[in-house]
Amino acid sequence: MAVDKEDGANVVTTNRKARHDYTVLEAIEAGIVLTGTEVKSLRQGNGNLGDSYAAVKNGEVWLIGAHISPYDHGSYSNVDPRRKRKLLLHKKEIRKLAAQTTDKGVTLVPLKLYFLKNIAKVLLGVCRGKRQYDRRQEIIDREAERDIRRRYAR
Repeated sequence: MAVDKEDGANVVTTNRKARHDYTVLEAIEAGIVLTGTEVKSLRQGNGNLGDSYAAVKNGEVWLIGAHISPYDHGSYSNVDPRRKRKLLLHKKEIRKLAAQTTDKGVTLVPLKLYFLKNIAKVLLGVCRGKRQYDRRQEIIDREAERDIRRRYAR
Protein backbone atom coordinates (compact mmCIF):
# COMPACT_ATOMS: atom_id res chain seq x y z
CA MET A 1 0.00 0.00 0.00
CA ALA A 2 1.35 3.39 -0.99
CA VAL A 3 1.15 6.39 1.30
CA ASP A 4 0.09 9.74 -0.15
CA LYS A 5 2.51 12.39 1.07
CA GLU A 6 0.06 15.32 1.07
CA ASP A 7 -2.67 13.85 3.27
CA GLY A 8 -1.19 10.72 4.91
CA ALA A 9 -3.71 8.37 3.30
CA ASN A 10 -2.85 4.72 2.67
CA VAL A 11 -3.81 4.33 -0.99
CA VAL A 12 -5.13 0.88 -1.92
CA THR A 13 -5.79 1.48 -5.60
CA THR A 14 -6.19 4.29 -8.11
CA ASN A 15 -8.19 4.43 -11.32
CA ARG A 16 -5.41 5.51 -13.68
CA LYS A 17 -7.59 5.18 -16.75
CA ALA A 18 -10.13 7.67 -15.37
CA ARG A 19 -7.90 10.73 -15.79
CA HIS A 20 -7.08 9.56 -19.32
CA ASP A 21 -10.68 9.00 -20.43
CA TYR A 22 -12.40 11.78 -18.46
CA THR A 23 -11.95 15.43 -17.53
CA VAL A 24 -12.43 15.69 -13.77
CA LEU A 25 -14.67 18.66 -13.01
CA GLU A 26 -14.84 18.18 -9.24
CA ALA A 27 -13.68 15.61 -6.68
CA ILE A 28 -15.49 14.60 -3.51
CA GLU A 29 -14.53 12.20 -0.72
CA ALA A 30 -17.04 9.56 0.36
CA GLY A 31 -17.06 6.80 2.93
CA ILE A 32 -17.85 3.27 1.79
CA VAL A 33 -19.90 0.53 3.48
CA LEU A 34 -17.84 -2.68 3.61
CA THR A 35 -17.98 -6.02 5.38
CA GLY A 36 -15.13 -7.14 7.66
CA THR A 37 -13.52 -9.46 5.13
CA GLU A 38 -13.62 -6.75 2.45
CA VAL A 39 -11.72 -4.40 4.76
CA LYS A 40 -9.10 -7.07 5.43
CA SER A 41 -8.76 -7.77 1.72
CA LEU A 42 -8.32 -4.04 0.98
CA ARG A 43 -5.62 -3.81 3.65
CA GLN A 44 -3.77 -6.51 1.69
CA GLY A 45 -4.07 -4.29 -1.41
CA ASN A 46 -6.68 -6.38 -3.24
CA GLY A 47 -8.87 -3.76 -4.87
CA ASN A 48 -9.55 -2.68 -8.44
CA LEU A 49 -11.52 0.34 -9.66
CA GLY A 50 -11.23 -0.41 -13.38
CA ASP A 51 -14.61 -0.26 -15.20
CA SER A 52 -16.37 0.99 -12.08
CA TYR A 53 -18.65 3.97 -11.66
CA ALA A 54 -21.02 5.49 -9.13
CA ALA A 55 -24.71 6.23 -9.51
CA VAL A 56 -27.33 8.10 -7.51
CA LYS A 57 -30.43 5.93 -6.99
CA ASN A 58 -33.33 6.77 -4.67
CA GLY A 59 -31.37 9.40 -2.78
CA GLU A 60 -28.39 7.08 -2.19
CA VAL A 61 -25.03 6.85 -3.95
CA TRP A 62 -23.84 3.39 -4.99
CA LEU A 63 -20.41 2.22 -6.18
CA ILE A 64 -20.99 -0.24 -9.03
CA GLY A 65 -18.46 -2.55 -10.66
CA ALA A 66 -15.58 -2.11 -8.20
CA HIS A 67 -13.76 -5.38 -7.55
CA ILE A 68 -12.56 -6.29 -4.06
CA SER A 69 -11.05 -9.77 -4.08
CA PRO A 70 -12.28 -12.25 -1.47
CA TYR A 71 -10.17 -12.36 1.68
CA ASP A 72 -7.71 -15.29 1.69
CA HIS A 73 -8.56 -16.50 5.19
CA GLY A 74 -12.29 -15.73 5.02
CA SER A 75 -14.82 -18.50 4.54
CA TYR A 76 -18.60 -18.11 4.58
CA SER A 77 -18.27 -14.40 5.40
CA ASN A 78 -16.75 -13.56 1.98
CA VAL A 79 -19.19 -11.72 -0.28
CA ASP A 80 -19.48 -11.24 -4.04
CA PRO A 81 -16.37 -9.34 -5.20
CA ARG A 82 -18.34 -7.14 -7.63
CA ARG A 83 -21.37 -6.36 -5.47
CA LYS A 84 -22.84 -2.86 -5.30
CA ARG A 85 -21.49 -0.91 -2.33
CA LYS A 86 -23.21 2.02 -0.68
CA LEU A 87 -21.27 5.27 -0.42
CA LEU A 88 -21.69 7.53 2.59
CA LEU A 89 -22.30 11.21 1.88
CA HIS A 90 -24.33 14.01 3.41
CA LYS A 91 -27.80 14.54 1.97
CA LYS A 92 -26.80 17.96 0.63
CA GLU A 93 -23.81 16.42 -1.20
CA ILE A 94 -26.02 13.67 -2.67
CA ARG A 95 -28.51 16.25 -3.99
CA LYS A 96 -25.64 18.22 -5.53
CA LEU A 97 -24.21 15.11 -7.23
CA ALA A 98 -27.65 14.10 -8.50
CA ALA A 99 -28.11 17.55 -10.06
CA GLN A 100 -24.65 17.48 -11.66
CA THR A 101 -25.09 14.02 -13.17
CA THR A 102 -28.34 14.96 -14.92
CA ASP A 103 -26.24 16.92 -17.45
CA LYS A 104 -25.47 15.00 -20.63
CA GLY A 105 -22.04 13.33 -20.62
CA VAL A 106 -21.39 13.82 -16.89
CA THR A 107 -20.82 10.77 -14.72
CA LEU A 108 -19.42 9.82 -11.31
CA VAL A 109 -16.13 7.94 -11.56
CA PRO A 110 -14.14 6.61 -8.58
CA LEU A 111 -10.60 7.98 -8.80
CA LYS A 112 -8.95 6.50 -5.72
CA LEU A 113 -9.69 3.97 -2.94
CA TYR A 114 -7.77 4.53 0.28
CA PHE A 115 -7.72 4.41 4.07
CA LEU A 116 -7.71 7.68 5.99
CA LYS A 117 -7.34 7.31 9.76
CA ASN A 118 -8.30 3.62 9.43
CA ILE A 119 -11.55 4.41 7.59
CA ALA A 120 -12.07 3.27 3.99
CA LYS A 121 -12.73 6.19 1.64
CA VAL A 122 -13.39 6.65 -2.07
CA LEU A 123 -12.45 9.77 -3.99
CA LEU A 124 -15.29 10.32 -6.46
CA GLY A 125 -14.83 12.50 -9.48
CA VAL A 126 -17.62 14.33 -11.26
CA CYS A 127 -16.32 13.74 -14.78
CA ARG A 128 -17.09 14.57 -18.38
CA GLY A 129 -15.89 12.15 -21.06
CA LYS A 130 -13.04 13.28 -23.29
CA ARG A 131 -13.28 13.16 -27.04
CA GLN A 132 -10.60 11.43 -29.09
CA TYR A 133 -9.11 14.76 -30.23
CA ASP A 134 -8.94 15.96 -26.61
CA ARG A 135 -6.83 12.92 -25.72
CA ARG A 136 -4.55 13.48 -28.70
CA GLN A 137 -4.11 17.15 -27.84
CA GLU A 138 -3.25 16.21 -24.25
CA ILE A 139 -0.53 13.83 -25.50
CA ILE A 140 0.87 16.52 -27.83
CA ASP A 141 0.95 19.07 -24.98
CA ARG A 142 2.64 16.58 -22.64
CA GLU A 143 5.34 15.77 -25.21
CA ALA A 144 5.95 19.48 -25.91
CA GLU A 145 6.33 20.13 -22.18
CA ARG A 146 8.76 17.22 -21.89
CA ASP A 147 10.87 18.57 -24.81
CA ILE A 148 11.04 22.01 -23.21
CA ARG A 149 12.18 20.53 -19.90
CA ARG A 150 14.86 18.46 -21.68
CA ARG A 151 16.27 21.48 -23.52
CA TYR A 152 16.53 23.64 -20.41
CA ALA A 153 17.86 20.84 -18.20
CA ARG A 154 21.20 20.90 -20.00
